[in-house]
Amino acid sequence: MHKANIATGTVRALGLMSGTSLDGVDAAVIETDGHGVSAFGPGRYRPYSSEEQAVLRAALGRWEGAEVVAAARIVEAAHREVIAGFEPVDIIGFHGQTLAHDPRGRGTLQAGDGAALGDVLGVPVVWDFRSDDVAQGGEGAPLAPFYHFACARKIAARAPVGFLNLGGVGNLTYVDPAFGRPDEAGALLAFDTGPANAPINDLMQARLGVAMDRDGELAGRGAVDEEVIDRLLSSSYFSRVPPKSLDRNDFGDLTDLVRDLADADAVATLTAICVAAVARGVQHCPRAPGRLLVTGGGRLNPVVMSMLRDRLDYPVDPVEAVGLDGDMLEAQAFAYLAVRVARGLPTSCPATTGVRHPVCGGRVSDPGFANMPG
Repeated sequence: MHKANIATGTVRALGLMSGTSLDGVDAAVIETDGHGVSAFGPGRYRPYSSEEQAVLRAALGRWEGAEVVAAARIVEAAHREVIAGFEPVDIIGFHGQTLAHDPRGRGTLQAGDGAALGDVLGVPVVWDFRSDDVAQGGEGAPLAPFYHFACARKIAARAPVGFLNLGGVGNLTYVDPAFGRPDEAGALLAFDTGPANAPINDLMQARLGVAMDRDGELAGRGAVDEEVIDRLLSSSYFSRVPPKSLDRNDFGDLTDLVRDLADADAVATLTAICVAAVARGVQHCPRAPGRLLVTGGGRLNPVVMSMLRDRLDYPVDPVEAVGLDGDMLEAQAFAYLAVRVARGLPTSCPATTGVRHPVCGGRVSDPGFANMPG
């Protein structure tokens, strides 16, 4: 890897994301000055093996101990492996693997040491993106909204647009492209909508020994239990005014709610819960977006997409419809945020995480200089 001047101009940035679905590591390159996106580069995916996933699952919800150490080793090794497949870049944004997220309590924990990664690679690494936001009163999540703002400008959106990421947890960003900066009041609203793929994946693994309901095949054969959905939506979370965020396990009892349902009915109900949470969430937007663009694994589930289109009265499309990459958008976001951190630009604001004022969150570990906070 080589190192250019990351303080000015357009740079080649590599972003790394390992999400709450625990499926693997996404890595993607963009060219950016920290404001706009000049070009999209290559992307790669490195899946976690079933054995690695078991280690990561054992560490979920933990803040310390042998399980956390073991998870960090897997995360770091997987990231080194995926990085090796890229041409030289100027800077890396390393998110790590979220193991615990309690912004009103112990804080937030992402496994993986960005400083050690930088030492091995010899290139500046930006990491620990969430802690500064939490320390300033924010939720620490979601963090992709500032990149969504850049994407809305990239696709020349003229009316408000929604970006819906359906990973382990769902999150929504409302973007009004009429504003010039993402931290301006009114430019963004962002929050976690509710459980998405995580409970579906957990149930599929527990009952059938497979990682996911591929293509919604099982959900498509099942009947939805509306009573279970009503019970879930009665949670105070859904009436809370955003910004707001969730830990992967905040709705960990969902599989208990569908315990007595047949496999297909249980998966159909969990799939409908994901969609119902989104439909409830968009009611918090200042006004209905002109279009909802879906990213993350959920966009590949035809049952999810069909349910969304049935529930919402505006177009719902995968982000590929506007030339974006739904597999790599989150990884690209951390490439973008890495450049913003290196240049002292905000990465979150009151409308995205509830932080008291715009925050530049992250640590810059540069093997050529002393490590420093962003």
